[in-house]
Amino acid sequence: MSHQHPVYKRIVVKVGTNVITGRDGKLDPAILDSLTSQIASLMQGGVEVILVTSGAVGAGRGIVSLSGNLTPVETRQVLAATGQIRLINAYNDRFEKHGMTGAQLLVTKGDFRDRQHYLNMRTCFEALLQQKIVPIVNENDAVAVTELMFTDNDELSGLIASMLRVDAHIILSNVDGLFDTQTEGNPVIEEIDPDSKNFSQYIRPGKSEFGRGGMLTKCTIAHKLSRLGITVHIANGTTPGILQKIAKGEKTGTKFIAQKPKQSRKRWIALSEGLEKGAVIINQGAIDALTSGERATSLLPIGITDVEGSFLRGDVIRICSGDGKVIGYGMASCTAEKARSAMGQKGHKPVIHYDHLYLVP
Repeated sequence: MSHQHPVYKRIVVKVGTNVITGRDGKLDPAILDSLTSQIASLMQGGVEVILVTSGAVGAGRGIVSLSGNLTPVETRQVLAATGQIRLINAYNDRFEKHGMTGAQLLVTKGDFRDRQHYLNMRTCFEALLQQKIVPIVNENDAVAVTELMFTDNDELSGLIASMLRVDAHIILSNVDGLFDTQTEGNPVIEEIDPDSKNFSQYIRPGKSEFGRGGMLTKCTIAHKLSRLGITVHIANGTTPGILQKIAKGEKTGTKFIAQKPKQSRKRWIALSEGLEKGAVIINQGAIDALTSGERATSLLPIGITDVEGSFLRGDVIRICSGDGKVIGYGMASCTAEKARSAMGQKGHKPVIHYDHLYLVP
């Protein structure tokens, strides 16, 4: 293949805290220079780049010395809220030197819960990309506490990758990829097939110093995205020219090969574990009908034995068996009340249409 043309047209680049902060936890200017110039050059070459970056708390550590007795949560909130300004400026000042403009988007898990919010967010991203502006995204750590928190920005960037139908999701960490711990010398595994399930055997326990997400989180998300048709790379963000290498198709880091893409609504549903508003419990007959795989089947009220939570039309709901096993996720075609009043009965419209149904493999 020619090395002149980038392999990907649209990518999400996710930068971990441990890539852009030094040992002292403060921002590393040299790495920021390198990453922004690589992104600018990709964008000038016609690649659309969405940058998801951690590091607000790390940037806050470099500004504020906290006094008094703040709780750990309050400390994190203060560092994130003050550090976010420094973090965004650190990127934006550098992008401006390359003649580019950056935009800031701060999101929480709740923004992905609701189809309308989700679509508003997608519209905003598309408009920024069309204007050749770099969307710089971070979790809104000042308000996202406990259940509203993403596992970490790997999860957030995965949701954005799926939402914007990107070609590749590049997770930059401070390691070279996934190591084969079963082989002498622990080489980096170059490629992982979307059908393989046993990559966890290669992962050493232990997390990166300042970040929240371990390698297992990264791999689980990478695997999920590769099954939705997005190629994922896990690579070392401190390696010079790493983004250029990946964009040109050179072998570096670990690549999760993509399967044939699914339609976008199914992709949204497939990634909404933890975002669902309620659940339906279904009987064995309905489970057999959905999972037989012979033809696409919608979920009808007759197969439903119980309805949990209060959801509206368009919300994501969980589909479970009687013993609580998750069968899949789907977008509700009616409210919880309607589903309750129709459950167990014939002759009603589907509660989940087969186009809006995602079965857990």
